[in-house]
Amino acid sequence: MKQIFRWFIMCVPLFFLGKALKEHWIEVTAIRIEPVGWAMIAIATGVTLLAHIWAGWVWTWVFQEFHQAVNPSALIQVYLKTNIAKYLPGNVWHYYGRIVAAKGAGVSAGIATLIVLLEPLLMAAAALIIVLLGSLFAAENMSLTLPITQLLGLVGVLVVVHPRFLNPVIGVLYNLKAKKSATTTLSKTVINLEHYPLRPLLGELGFLGLRSAGFILTLFALTPLRLSQIPLLLGAFSFAWLLGLVVPAAPGGLGVFEATALATLQHQFPTAVVISATLLYRLVSILAETAGALTAWLDEHLTQC
Repeated sequence: MKQIFRWFIMCVPLFFLGKALKEHWIEVTAIRIEPVGWAMIAIATGVTLLAHIWAGWVWTWVFQEFHQAVNPSALIQVYLKTNIAKYLPGNVWHYYGRIVAAKGAGVSAGIATLIVLLEPLLMAAAALIIVLLGSLFAAENMSLTLPITQLLGLVGVLVVVHPRFLNPVIGVLYNLKAKKSATTTLSKTVINLEHYPLRPLLGELGFLGLRSAGFILTLFALTPLRLSQIPLLLGAFSFAWLLGLVVPAAPGGLGVFEATALATLQHQFPTAVVISATLLYRLVSILAETAGALTAWLDEHLTQC
């Protein structure tokens, strides 16, 4: 039943996306990308690659939060090499690879697992912050109730990241990981976050900002954009990316991100343009992640030589 449920969750957004693509196939094939647009897509690929490198650097900050003396360059290499593994079935192998690499760097199994679990939680919090801020600035003719609700939601996200609330969540996830792990012996010692993770949280906001910029550049390669549309696009991308992160059945958010972005943006932009942009950005993301993994592999071997 669990496997059937996972396949169901993964197939529903793909069916929705495929249906939209079939209905707008003529408009999609009519879209032409000018040379300037291809330049935008190349820049979007570079920005997305920079986002993953930045995320690897922010990951080293999480190690510093737990007073772990590690080599930042080596950890960034590990982050980039394992990032591509998120497209494997299960959507957990990039986390497993990072835990193994952290243990190999002298970090205890408990702290390594905690750090790997903390990173997506901070990413999710950063995405929610951008969604709330984006919707706050993008809304037009809104009543007083909406901004108050959004600001309360923003305060709620910031409060949840506080160690007093975050540590119990980490503990639950840590225990679940310990029960499911068949190859890794995890420490029984309770490990908690000592203070508010402001620096890593700001770093994850930068990561989502760079990823959003890559998507916006990809969309800009297909259609003109106005400056007033940027908050909407930031919020829509972050929301779609967040759902792709939290849905466990979709490796790398495949299908979930595209379907959510389409559902969010199809009323603001031509449907064919949104479909083309989301599919094109998926290609941009895979190219950037592959380039990052290859660059990290080459850098590691050149360093050893």
